[in-house]
This record gives sequence, structure tokens and C-alpha cells, in this order.
Amino acid sequence: MEFKAKDVAAFLKGVVIGDENVVVSNVSKIEEGRPGTLAFLANPKYEHYLYTTKASIVLVNNDFNPVKEVSCVMIKVKSAYDAIASLLDMYAKTMPKPSGIEQPSFIAENAKIGKNPYIGAFAYIGKNAVLGDNVQIYPQAYIGNGVYVGDNTIINSGVKIYNGCKVGSDCILHSGCVLGADGFGFAPEGETYIKVAQIGNVEVANNVEIGANTCIDRATMGSTRIGNGVKLDNLIQIAHNVVIEENTVIAAQAGIAGTAKIGKHCIIAGQVGVVGHLKIGDGTQVAAQSGVSKTTVDKALLRGSPAIEVHKYNRNLVVFNNLAELSKNVRNLEKNIKELKEDKCQ
Repeated sequence: MEFKAKDVAAFLKGVVIGDENVVVSNVSKIEEGRPGTLAFLANPKYEHYLYTTKASIVLVNNDFNPVKEVSCVMIKVKSAYDAIASLLDMYAKTMPKPSGIEQPSFIAENAKIGKNPYIGAFAYIGKNAVLGDNVQIYPQAYIGNGVYVGDNTIINSGVKIYNGCKVGSDCILHSGCVLGADGFGFAPEGETYIKVAQIGNVEVANNVEIGANTCIDRATMGSTRIGNGVKLDNLIQIAHNVVIEENTVIAAQAGIAGTAKIGKHCIIAGQVGVVGHLKIGDGTQVAAQSGVSKTTVDKALLRGSPAIEVHKYNRNLVVFNNLAELSKNVRNLEKNIKELKEDKCQ
């Protein structure tokens, strides 16, 4: 599909700087811009690409003013990042979506399927499962007995949802993610361990996205709960009875230990580890590779392992970076003191 600059600007409520009749039919990164494509500039670090890009149109923030001549058409918008997100979402919605039930697939006789489903080949829908309207189940997905999946949710290839788990509406589960595997519950018995039965489930609320190969364990009792609007990256481990409250985002390779509670609107970066049985306060941000070992207040900014407040970590880091020089100075001081004592004794 082709769009003129003035049409894009009208959709985004932006202002065209340049030829409003320039036409684009695709998008590109600003550093790899090609004629006939639309790019965006949101991060000032990429500004230098604006002056060399071959893209026909570039979205920029309202407060941006170029310092050199620009050959492309610019569209000024409130937020270039939000604007490109809106355009990509619009483009995605125009893509054709599969429908119908492919064969071979297995659907239990008492499973309930809503309107306009897509169920791909080799998918398995278990007994008493309930699928809402417009649900898409891609090939080789497994939906266990008694599973509930809400309207408009997309279950990609290879997803496994164990018995009794619930997934809300407008969710996206990416390939290989697992909901409802047993929590890591074992009790010592002499020199061995016996398994503690995990009889709970996983409950995922609405508008949640779960990345590829992320695992969310079922609760020992009750539910492991993922709140509305939560976004989980690839390769994350969420243990039994964890609660993640609404609109929290967690990046790849993080691990949340059992019964931990993560508050609302938190940002947890990649490779963060969270100890079990603690509470991370609302609005907390945790830097990459940190280890959170104790309960935090709301809106904490944490870094390090064990994680401490960022301002304290930064002060400590200055000392650490100068540790070799400080150690040398201490040795010199010790040597001088020793010499002074020897002189005094003489």
C-alpha cells in the first residue's frame, strides 16, 4: 500500500515539513533508509543519520530542529516513537489473518470454541477447554484440559498451556513458552528429595505478552498470577506462586523465585534475579544483572548484586574503580608510618 506524506501526517496529527505529496510504501530504519520508505528519529544519538538517510519521510519530535540541510520530508509529531508504533500497528492489522480449523488437529468433544477461530494443524485442544472469539491457535500448540483462553488471544506455534491454566483476552504467547509446568517444589528426605505436588495453576490477565521460551510455573496451591498489561521478554523464568502486578515489564533472562511479588509499573532489566518471598514495590526499576535479595520500597532505583539504591551503587563504583590506586596509597601510608615509628624509636 502507498501513502502520501499528507495522509500519514493526517493519521498521526502531525505537520509536514517539505513535499506533502511524497509517497512511501514501506518502512525502514533511519540508518538503512531507502527511497520510498518511512523512518523515524526518536533518539538524539541517531540524529546524524537524518542528514544522510535515503528514506523519503522521517518522523521527528515536535521540538526537533535540524542543524543541517535535510533532503527528506519530515513529519513533526508529538512523539516519533509513539507515532511509528501506531503506524506499525495499523500495518499489522491490515495483514491477512488465518481462519478456520486445519487438519489434522485434535479438539476434544466437550471443548468450547468461540466465533471465528483459527486452529492450526497438529494443535491439541483438551477436554473442557474454552476458547473465546477470534482466538488464533497456531500449529503444534498444546491447550490442556480445562484451559481457558480469552477473546482475540494469539497462541503461537509450540506453546504449551498445562491443565487448568487461564489466559485472558488480547494476549500474545510466543513460540515455546510454557504455562503451568510444575513449580520447583521438593522436600529433603534423608539424602534424597521427594516431590511436593503442585496442584495450583497459572492465571494470566488481559493484554499480556509472553516471549518465546519463557516459563511460568503453576502454583503449589492457588495461582501464579500475571496482571493486566504485563510484558515478559524471551527466556524468563517465573516460579510458583509469583505475583506480577499490572503493567510491569521484564526483560530477557530474568528469574523470579517462588512466591515473590512484583508491584505495578515496575521495570526489570535483563538477567536480573529476584529472591523468593519478597515484595518489589510499585514503580521500582532494577538495572541489568542485578540481584534483588530483600523487599523494596515503591519507586526504588536498584543496581548491583546484592541490589542497592543506584546513587549508593554509583558512589561505591567510583571507589571500586580506584581500588588499586587506593590500595597502593594505603600500603605507602603503612610504610611511612612504620618508618616514622622506627625513627622515633632510634
